[in-house]
Amino acid sequence: MKDQAQQALDTAAAQGATYADARVMDIRQRYLSTKNGQAGQVRDSHSLGIGIRVIADGAWGFASTQDLSRPSIDAAAAQAVEIARASALCKKRNVRLAPEGKAIDHWEAACKVDPFTIPVSTCLDLLLKVDAELRKVKGVTLAEAALDFRKIDQVFLSSEGSEIRQVKTQTGAGFVATSFSGNEIQRRSYPNSFGGQYQTRGYELVEELDLLGHAPEIAEQAVALHQCDQCPAGEKDIILGSSQLGLQIHESIGHPIELDRVLGDEANFAGMSFLTLDKLGKLKYASDIVNVVADATVLHGPGLGTFAYDDEGVAAQCTPIIQNGLFAGYLTSRESAASIGQPRSSGAMRADGWNRIPLIRMTNVSLLPGKGKLEDLIADTNDGIYLETNRSWSIDDRRYNFQFGTEIGWEIKHGKKTRMLKNPSYGGITTEFWNSCDAICGLEEWVLWGTPNCGKGQPMQTMGTGHGASPARFRKVKVGVAYQGN
Repeated sequence: MKDQAQQALDTAAAQGATYADARVMDIRQRYLSTKNGQAGQVRDSHSLGIGIRVIADGAWGFASTQDLSRPSIDAAAAQAVEIARASALCKKRNVRLAPEGKAIDHWEAACKVDPFTIPVSTCLDLLLKVDAELRKVKGVTLAEAALDFRKIDQVFLSSEGSEIRQVKTQTGAGFVATSFSGNEIQRRSYPNSFGGQYQTRGYELVEELDLLGHAPEIAEQAVALHQCDQCPAGEKDIILGSSQLGLQIHESIGHPIELDRVLGDEANFAGMSFLTLDKLGKLKYASDIVNVVADATVLHGPGLGTFAYDDEGVAAQCTPIIQNGLFAGYLTSRESAASIGQPRSSGAMRADGWNRIPLIRMTNVSLLPGKGKLEDLIADTNDGIYLETNRSWSIDDRRYNFQFGTEIGWEIKHGKKTRMLKNPSYGGITTEFWNSCDAICGLEEWVLWGTPNCGKGQPMQTMGTGHGASPARFRKVKVGVAYQGN
């Protein structure tokens, strides 16, 4: 892999590139699912190729190939330079990169049990047992379960002398119980919706989640929701469970801090950002207790946004995003950092495959924990609603106005969880919402959630991101009913 990457750099230089980098990526994925007692999908894929990025005549060019023969790599490198020169004909300015020292390193993410050593039959047996347990509960009409494994072996070389190899394994697991009754559909997911929980770990994550042990409770909740009262509408204090808060962070903090959105360089998928440059260091984004970081380092945890170096060879960093409520930082690339006068990239450039150019992507954008347990926070809430597990979301193209629906809610009265509520939703304006946060639970409640399906760019790239959060309370939030049922 190193030899092919070096060949690409040599050819690009010979063609006149003033900068070049090459990523050789070897990606293996296995996905298994079941649906109502039957195997759904069982697929194993393998992808190997090289992506070559260059600067020539002051503009970017990119080309890729899955043929790693010498003639094919030479042709792709020459094509990247040709594309750069064509791009230079309509450039507004020359590309400038924030300085970055060369790195020579080899990093492998921790993985106790390689999931690809677990027989497919063993995985399907677990999923079918979970499926059967869900369907034991009368009223469950659809049971679905899935396991998702990915292994990425990547070599990065740059014309500045960096030589980096990174190997990481990612694991995802979860299930859903759906209940149809009349004209209403209710569903409950574990441990999270949209695929479950994902982390940069091995099969040990599956074992720790205990899917089978949680199946009965989740199935019973899905059926019980039909008999519950609708979520009351009005202004309420709300407590968001950590997984729901993870998505709230993703949509209303993670995306708007991507500097390419702010600068207008990226708007094709999900729009731009309200966080214009004049707001940096001045905007009161949230209440004083709110501290958010974008942290790709191993110390933060095994998130989907954890790595040693990004796809520009910039070392993983912890970047303050919100400090004591004040907007403090962006996610940047070497080019965007230089364009606003910052001395170094925050190390947030990633591509979802060898045939895609790197984009600014979220790493692990996390809310730092406060103090106390969830039960203590509920006991301290007189009249409110506890909301758990995302069901739907909507947010405008500048990430300012939003509405989220969750799978389930519980009314809180005089410090106790009382009746279960169905079809709850809440909405607001990003900065008003985060400024209403007056309590965040402690480290014992903090979970680093994985979002495996974040889309960006055109053609769209799907990237995994991480979001750590403890349950938190927000005062006087507009709540209502997301779905009108029986």
